[in-house]
Amino acid sequence: MNILDQLFVYHPDPWQDRDWAKLSGLPLEEVWFQAADGARLFGWYVEAQADRPVILWCHGNAGNIIHRLENLKLLYQLGLSVFLFDYRGYGRSQSLRPSEAGLYQDALGAYEYLTRTRMLRPERIVIFGRSLGAAVAGELAAHKPAAGLILETPFPSVEAIARFYYGGLPVHWLLGAEFRLIDRLPQLSLPKLIIHGDRDDTIPMEFGRQVFDAAKPPKEWYVIRGADHNNTYQVGGAAYFRRIAEFIRNAIST
Repeated sequence: MNILDQLFVYHPDPWQDRDWAKLSGLPLEEVWFQAADGARLFGWYVEAQADRPVILWCHGNAGNIIHRLENLKLLYQLGLSVFLFDYRGYGRSQSLRPSEAGLYQDALGAYEYLTRTRMLRPERIVIFGRSLGAAVAGELAAHKPAAGLILETPFPSVEAIARFYYGGLPVHWLLGAEFRLIDRLPQLSLPKLIIHGDRDDTIPMEFGRQVFDAAKPPKEWYVIRGADHNNTYQVGGAAYFRRIAEFIRNAIST
């Protein structure tokens, strides 16, 4: 990974050692597991009920899993089990430099933890990726079976974002990361829900629409009116969570 990747692509935050289970009111199970290449990673598993759908959550490029606790609680209150993990270099996970290949290995390890250690059937797993995590989720879905795929505030590729921000200049050539989600979408036949806020000024909605247009059916497009990049679940409110619950229910039953 070069220095531009670190400056423009990955923004991990260090861990804050507090009693997060008590502070959040969630039954957070601490999980240590290995990425596909052996890196030691950390995550939280919250189980709603033993037979409920499980969301495998690939988060975005900034912060760590601590910053997703509010959202995690709302998903849990829907009756969904969730496995939320940190990539290498994020939070308590091994302090390796994050990279595109590394994040893909991390997601594979999280999937293997669910299917091999917890013995979950792929038909119960819905892969969820937000922002940069949408590209990670798409890559995982291209290699492993799952009931469904949710992509929130996604972008087609690092190249598309770099050209947008730098007036068409090919600065993506200087970045080691590509995250070409758009190349994976035509291969994926599982049900897909693509979500975007119409006021997203970090990843404009046009990029989410490009992702949707490139995706192979079955697919759904859901716009959250008034939502920016980081507040989709807050602005979307109850309607947002109903839409996710409905998508998961239909995906699990197909």
